[in-house]
Amino acid sequence: MKYNPTPLEGAYTIELEPRADERGFFSRVYCENEFSTHGLETHYVQFNTSFTQKKHTLRGMHYQLGDSAEVKVIKCIRGSLFDVILDLRQDSETFGKWFGAELSDQNRKMMYVPRGFAHGFQALTDDVEMMYFVSNTYSATNERSVRWNDPKFSIDWPFEPVMISEKDASARDFETGFHLGKETP
Repeated sequence: MKYNPTPLEGAYTIELEPRADERGFFSRVYCENEFSTHGLETHYVQFNTSFTQKKHTLRGMHYQLGDSAEVKVIKCIRGSLFDVILDLRQDSETFGKWFGAELSDQNRKMMYVPRGFAHGFQALTDDVEMMYFVSNTYSATNERSVRWNDPKFSIDWPFEPVMISEKDASARDFETGFHLGKETP
């Protein structure tokens, strides 16, 4: 695997290195030794999958607070999506910055999302399926969202969303929400 640092501190895109022959290919998606060597999380408690039916559907920007904060490793296994991460670690040099990359079943890239980041994505094709590893169990009490089009962050989504959940559409802006130093990711 190739670990490519993003402009955001501690976040990576990971390229698989398939070994191919006339039958197809084989590739590792996770290797504890390699993740450890690169200083990445090695303990994951859930492997999740998400399916999005309509292209240009947007999901995000979600994160977990405090002890529920989680590392995510995202991989698109069908179709194509624009994956976005947002650094909400107030002590980080890249606080408030975002990064996006296309993940697809064709490029087989993955996104490594550190604790303290919000995450979201937009489907670029119909019938998008992604899988992701998480380092912590989900906590509804500690789940938070930043509005997908919060002007503080100016995330440049590829398309205007055609579908977005009520919860995501009504998420508060970062400055007027519950953040303000009282709650940190």
